[in-house]
Amino acid sequence: MDIHVMKRQGLSQREIARKLGISRNTVKKYIENKDHAERDRSKTKRKSQLDPFHGNIAAWLKEDMDYKATWIYDHLRPMGFAGSYEIVKRAVQAIKSERQQIAYMRFETEPGFQAQADFGEFQMEEASGAIRKIYLFSMILGYSRRIYAEFVDQCDLPTFLDCHIRAFEYFGGVTEEILYDRMKNVFIGRISGKDKFNDTLVGFALHYGFKPLVAPAYAAWVKGKVERPYHFIREGFWRGYGFICRQNANGDLWQWLQLKDQRVHGTTHDVVLERFDRGRPHLQTLPPQAFDTSWRVYRKVYKDCTIRFEGNSYVVPHTLVRKDLVLRVKDKMMRIFEDDRLVVTYEIPEGKGHLVQDKRFYEALKKDRDMNRRKYAHGRSVKGRAKCTISPAKPLYDMDVEIRSPFVYDRMIEEVRI
Repeated sequence: MDIHVMKRQGLSQREIARKLGISRNTVKKYIENKDHAERDRSKTKRKSQLDPFHGNIAAWLKEDMDYKATWIYDHLRPMGFAGSYEIVKRAVQAIKSERQQIAYMRFETEPGFQAQADFGEFQMEEASGAIRKIYLFSMILGYSRRIYAEFVDQCDLPTFLDCHIRAFEYFGGVTEEILYDRMKNVFIGRISGKDKFNDTLVGFALHYGFKPLVAPAYAAWVKGKVERPYHFIREGFWRGYGFICRQNANGDLWQWLQLKDQRVHGTTHDVVLERFDRGRPHLQTLPPQAFDTSWRVYRKVYKDCTIRFEGNSYVVPHTLVRKDLVLRVKDKMMRIFEDDRLVVTYEIPEGKGHLVQDKRFYEALKKDRDMNRRKYAHGRSVKGRAKCTISPAKPLYDMDVEIRSPFVYDRMIEEVRI
């Protein structure tokens, strides 16, 4: 990400390599191939002689923070600790530093440098008394404090990225960085000491040219710019609002935000819209084509020329049997791709058990002579004639049946009657 950001800033490969402390070949490799996967480098934590005694140290300091490292070291020696005093001193300092007074640093961003995005939850009570949830996506520009927000019914990844796209269009550009909370749509975890992001989000960031960042855990003050607008919107717009539907609520919210853009911000002491106009030229331009935010699903084609998805079958050309295809699913529509080639587009039906097909595909299968020859060739002889089933000339066992005259049966019937 750093390489691509510096490249867009106009730095040469030599300057990027010097700033990041890497070779020019590495810089060139990542510039030419954006999808180059980063190798995982696992780090093993070294064992320390102090590991068995960390619980003792924590217990003593919890009892009294005035215990010195020398006192703790003297009491650990009789317990079997054979390490040095320096190890104990560093451990005591680390524990004490976590309980020291916390100070915060004011953080202001340059124009076009950073935006912050997050999801919030709002609740409403319906006429039946049931509580319904609706979600608010918000993105705020760090320099001007201008806000884009919209209500959505769900906060899955496609919706999350669609909100980004509409926010970029609303602002007319993209910032160099976007700061997120540690949400599942964004953050996977820390691998080899580095933040690991969702692969789809990484592709989205490369497409629009920004660098994703994640705030530390339990550190709401780091992304305070986007935290405060939720209270701002909740108290200024939502409280007392008569909710009818999501579309009306979004229209009313956008009008309210445009009105609030005329206010003087309490932190910057500047009009929000005027400050935004000064920072607009520093935003990065949008790409010519929007990112495809549909779900990506992989399926193999069965022998009956179908693929399965959520209980339904979809017919594809017979030439794709046994191949792996990519399904792009969004808004009840499915696009089926073979690599980068669009094969067919289907509308996803309601319910399950449906066979969705384009009749051209099965008609093409009927007309494929080579395919039919391969299917039926195993039932023909060498000369091309169908094989005949040979039956035995007579039964394998003789049937032991006694033939009687009809009057015998009549007499037996009379005896039964008597």
